[in-house]
Amino acid sequence: MQDIIKREVAIKASKEAVYDAIANPKKVILWFPDAVEGTYAVGEQPVFVFKGHGKSQISVVEAKPYEYFAYRWIPGGSDFVGDVSTVPNTLVEFSIKEEDGTCTVTMTESGFAALPEGMAEKAFEQNSGGWEFMLGRLEKFFSKPK
Repeated sequence: MQDIIKREVAIKASKEAVYDAIANPKKVILWFPDAVEGTYAVGEQPVFVFKGHGKSQISVVEAKPYEYFAYRWIPGGSDFVGDVSTVPNTLVEFSIKEEDGTCTVTMTESGFAALPEGMAEKAFEQNSGGWEFMLGRLEKFFSKPK
């Protein structure tokens, strides 16, 4: 069982703008979930709402402005609402590096090998394609005229 999904995308924007798009609940809903319920901050467990796909509670574990944002969640479109720390979960990390006006955003989701057998493979497969789609939406977010 593979344990890690890793994707990179290059975005012509400042690291401040890219971080804001990932860590600001008013911006993240423009490319990722359709809504965020609750407080989207370290130590909190807000809920991502995906229209037509249910809800997914997350646990924000770390935020280093302009370079790193991470949360835990139940992968694979599980429609889970509850304490994320009480069930098998994965860690989603966004790392941002800026060079010459372009940011490389590296998204890593890890922990699939520790998931229950029946869940691990399906969640890995689903999220592999899901991250391709969502990071494409992040790219489009920055390519729209402001």
